[in-house]
Amino acid sequence: MTQQDDIIKIIFFGDIVGKPGRYAVRDFLAERMPREKYDFVIANVENASHGFGLTEKNYNDFKEYGINCMTCGNHIWDKKDINNYIDLSDCLIRPINYPQGTKGVGSRIFEFEGFKIGVINVLGQVFMNLVNSPWQIVADEIKRIKEITPLVVVDFHAEATAEKICFGKYCSEMGVSAFFGTHTHVQTADESIINGMAYITDAGFCGASDGVIGMDYKSSLNRFLTCIPERYDVAPGKTVQINAVEVDIDKSTGKALAIRRVFYSRDNIEEESKGEKEN
Repeated sequence: MTQQDDIIKIIFFGDIVGKPGRYAVRDFLAERMPREKYDFVIANVENASHGFGLTEKNYNDFKEYGINCMTCGNHIWDKKDINNYIDLSDCLIRPINYPQGTKGVGSRIFEFEGFKIGVINVLGQVFMNLVNSPWQIVADEIKRIKEITPLVVVDFHAEATAEKICFGKYCSEMGVSAFFGTHTHVQTADESIINGMAYITDAGFCGASDGVIGMDYKSSLNRFLTCIPERYDVAPGKTVQINAVEVDIDKSTGKALAIRRVFYSRDNIEEESKGEKEN
């Protein structure tokens, strides 16, 4: 029987969208960490700064909140100051299948007292930006990490459900511990353990639930009605939600023992952030 000391508990937050999402994650961790005692905290942050990209200020704030690893996706380059700090970051990773020479790194191994854990960020190809094929790149990286630690996590940032499912099964055959789909902002109800790997097609998002996947309803509606590009704004956040996934992993084997979806809702968070300029 696996003892509690042999288990690490991780939590993965779906795409954080704007100020409502940042504040919701901040408060969630402040309330939960003392009793849940997460060993490792991961969040997808590519939409964290006004819905597009990540400023250095918000990056530093996330570290203060207790986030150990930040993953991203196709929007990470939208805030140009990312180029000033991504190479200096010790916990931010960008998709591994961007062309060689792209700033930043696509995976990291994090070391804590009692365990090491590797995280790989990957971008899908279907309906997404043109990037290198991820299949062999990720297979090689999983093999490299598993020579150092059995604990491997993948954030697959992709649009197509079938691509996520297929890539997830592919990763499970190589001994990945946990696989989280991101990008579509709608939490799926298909959490499962496949070949010892915790899996979910999409972890969902953290942000204003009274908008459209975190963005303002009216600007989203106008884009559909007029077919004319219009600036997206983050929804105001009268009600916010946390979509996250908790996973228990056997420290010695790297196999997942349990996976749980998290859905948390809170009202009136905008009162706390009133008057603060979005960034």
